[in-house]
Amino acid sequence: MAVHGGADSGGGFAGSVAGWLAAIERAAGRSPGENIADLLPGIAAMENWHPLLVHFPIALLLLFVAIDIVASLAGKPAWRGAASWFLYAGTLFAAATVAAGLIAAANVAHGGNVHEIMEKHEHLGISVLVLAALLSVWRIAVKGGIGGPANQVFGLLAMLLAGLLVFTADLGGLMVYKFGVAVRAADPINQGAAQQHRHEGGAEGADDHSAEDHGGHAH
Repeated sequence: MAVHGGADSGGGFAGSVAGWLAAIERAAGRSPGENIADLLPGIAAMENWHPLLVHFPIALLLLFVAIDIVASLAGKPAWRGAASWFLYAGTLFAAATVAAGLIAAANVAHGGNVHEIMEKHEHLGISVLVLAALLSVWRIAVKGGIGGPANQVFGLLAMLLAGLLVFTADLGGLMVYKFGVAVRAADPINQGAAQQHRHEGGAEGADDHSAEDHGGHAH
């Protein structure tokens, strides 16, 4: 008697069990890296961890700003206490994201047209981390009890943090979606652009040395 779904078609409970057993057998005969690539192909295709980490500080810190401002206006200290945890977690993820971004910047191929954008992105990202850390230390030092003019200053700094996050994320999106930085399909183009950027940099250096040599002969 065939199990519901048909034994020949491989459907139903028996087909599912057979599929699970076959998957376990395949996994047992492969390396951990191959299994991860099969289970999480998107993460396996990444050249670095920066694109994976970057979503966490953006979400956590923007949630902190939104909740904290609403809680402050509504006079809800419990909500502000909850917002603090978003701030602390966002700061930790911002540190990890900045570290991964600095490593990626040193290893990802990019041309001269992207280099300036990448530097601005780096500076903004570091600014986000420093400001988030400052707000975290302030919050911990006063145990969340910020009021009066100090609270207004804190709120302004929190809104500045949100603005910096938006501009940082925008530059990151520009590098990926316009120039294909760290995208494998665009890697040959970026490799060529990186080579040209290095040659142009070398040519400029050579021109500077040439000018210095001519200046020396003139004297």
